[in-house]
Amino acid sequence: MDYAATARQILEKVGGESNILSATHCMTRLRLVLKEEGVVNDAEVKAIPGVVGVTRKSGQYQIIIGNNVAKCFSELNKLGNFADAPAEVRKGKRNPFSAVLDAIAGSIAPIIPAIIGAGMIRVLYIILNFWIPAENSSMVVLNAVADAAFYFLPILIAFSAGKKFGGNPYLAAAVVGVLLHPDIVAHVSNAAGEWATFLGIPMLNTSYSSTVLPALLTAYVMSWIERGVDKITPAITKNFLKPMLIILISAPIALIALGPAGAYVGLGLEWVITRLNAYVPWLVAVIMAVAMPYLVMTGMHWAFIPVTLAALESPEGEMLMLPAMLAANLALGASCLAVAVRSKDKVLKQEAAASGISAIFAGVTEPGLYGVMLPQKKPLFAVAVACFVSGLIGGIARVAASAFASPSLLSITIFVHGEGFSNFVWAVVMAAVSLLVSFLLTLFLPEFSALGKRLFKRGRGEMTDKNEETAEAVEAPAETPVEREIAAPLSGRLVSLAEVPDETFSEGVLGVGAAVLPSEGKVFAPFDGKAETVMGHALGLRSAGGIELLIHVGLETVKLRGKHFVPHVAEGDVFRKGDLLLEFDPDAIAREGYPTVTPVVVTNAGECGTVLPVSPREITAGERMISVTREELREGTERKK
Repeated sequence: MDYAATARQILEKVGGESNILSATHCMTRLRLVLKEEGVVNDAEVKAIPGVVGVTRKSGQYQIIIGNNVAKCFSELNKLGNFADAPAEVRKGKRNPFSAVLDAIAGSIAPIIPAIIGAGMIRVLYIILNFWIPAENSSMVVLNAVADAAFYFLPILIAFSAGKKFGGNPYLAAAVVGVLLHPDIVAHVSNAAGEWATFLGIPMLNTSYSSTVLPALLTAYVMSWIERGVDKITPAITKNFLKPMLIILISAPIALIALGPAGAYVGLGLEWVITRLNAYVPWLVAVIMAVAMPYLVMTGMHWAFIPVTLAALESPEGEMLMLPAMLAANLALGASCLAVAVRSKDKVLKQEAAASGISAIFAGVTEPGLYGVMLPQKKPLFAVAVACFVSGLIGGIARVAASAFASPSLLSITIFVHGEGFSNFVWAVVMAAVSLLVSFLLTLFLPEFSALGKRLFKRGRGEMTDKNEETAEAVEAPAETPVEREIAAPLSGRLVSLAEVPDETFSEGVLGVGAAVLPSEGKVFAPFDGKAETVMGHALGLRSAGGIELLIHVGLETVKLRGKHFVPHVAEGDVFRKGDLLLEFDPDAIAREGYPTVTPVVVTNAGECGTVLPVSPREITAGERMISVTREELREGTERKK
């Protein structure tokens, strides 16, 4: 199939690039948000080679392609780069904490290469600094190269967040750049100690370099300002008046309200922590250690810098921030290394390894936080446990730092403090505990890692490494008889596809099969085979004998963007019958307003001979669900040709 030709015809029939607001795809469909759906003729779209159907639902024009939808989307995106268009925002209630994490992760994911690269250069700088003084001209330049991505992090985040929130990313970057402008920095930190003002309103004397929250808030608010300005500016003036008004309105708001709002959260937290530290210092040490990854994530750890610097000048040393960072930096680095060891995704493996090295040896945790922890989420639990134990040790032993540096294995000498080496020894103990506890929890306990769940026994099956015999069978399906049966991948009430309230499934557009009203949120492998496509809410599987099976959990659940789903298999993984492939929360999905009925469809039924589902009844995962003939796939394929 020539999907380049299919994409060109689709673009033409839906009204061209100017009529497409955004384009995404799920397991089987192109999902287009159009300005005007009325201009599209469904019959003409259906007649395009490669299109098996269309439907209009949930504000989307959905074009059903089948298992090769990703190829068609790729070709469509070449014609207009619709992947960068603003994504559709579904109305409804969302968990505020999850929404904030998703916003942070989604905004920072595109800039991960920059901060990983800068983090590794920081490791190189620290190593070279053992032999070359920091005052060396080349070292000064190298330090700036390593620091630039972090110093100007708000601008990078603003650009990325501007795209995520549907605004102009260049305008967002320009406005956030105002917060870092040297003249503004000098103006708000004037020697006279007076408050600098703009339009008579005081501006907070703080540094926004390396912060996250002010940039995110600014980009989000600007996306709404941009929409409002767009409505009031005449078309003939939009090229110059619209961007001018957006910047003119947004910059003062960022300086006076949004930037300080993010900073004040940190200052308030610093006030609470320092007051608690006067009464229960060991408890504060634990709280700081556990909270440190999140403080760094939002840039609020900078609020503790004045207190930290003052404490370093005292005979007792600094016991609040730097010991907590030692526990957190090493715990996060160790967890990243464990993810790298267990991950079968080559890209994730490389990112996690580099992030772990930069955290452990340079104390640079941003790459690990944004590139590994936030996307994976659950390894953060392992980090929290390690920080708790290590922080408790440090709090009881009253571990103190004597110099300022980002704590790491290479800079752990900052804890050489006071007479003797007892303080340093306890710091080494903290470091060892953080490293071991975090690494082992992420590596071995499934409860702490989505990766661990799909690598270790849970429930009915055990996810094993790729078996050579199975892999050979999957790679050569033409010589293997098609299986006699397909087992039910999940337990529940088996119903006919005709009862599924989606015509794509009920009319058999995608193939032959049945559906399950799930009684529990686990999907098991229905045969020995290979995962061809994994999209969180849906799986595209291929059996050792060549059967292609689509398991689609719920209807329209692509809009959840993976929320409430935990995949235990990645694309390309080989599995055995009974292995746990996917977990989901049916109650949470139902509360979000989506049906949980799960179609199970043989998408290449025409190549397999007769495909016959069993009669509707209560069914348990592992029982026979669909019977197939014993014809060889090669013969069926030749007949089809």
